[in-house]
Amino acid sequence: MSSFRDLEIYKMAYDLALQVHRATLLLPKFEMYEQGGQIRRSSKSIKDTIAEGYGRRRYKNEYIRYLVYAQASCDEVNGQLDMLNELYPEIEDFFILREKYLVLGKKINNYIQYVESNWKT
Repeated sequence: MSSFRDLEIYKMAYDLALQVHRATLLLPKFEMYEQGGQIRRSSKSIKDTIAEGYGRRRYKNEYIRYLVYAQASCDEVNGQLDMLNELYPEIEDFFILREKYLVLGKKINNYIQYVESNWKT
């Protein structure tokens, strides 16, 4: 692995951030800047935190800390998607994204466990 871009969790987080961005453009104008802006920032922070943590991978505990932050942001996005699904059930993209973010959260958790068990310090 030569780059954070090679990580499956990064690739998935990046793709999902793009999907979230596009889906929020379907929201009413007033909501694009409220809930839409918040979920866009949260979804993008997952990929950014994974990338930043990868830069600190030499230090196992630091790397794990950043991966935990990424998982926390993933949980935040899931909470926001719950709200958007409740408020705008007609926008099916949010329901589909919620399912995908649940998968991403599991993958991040599995990767954290892998790093905890197998990473050399």
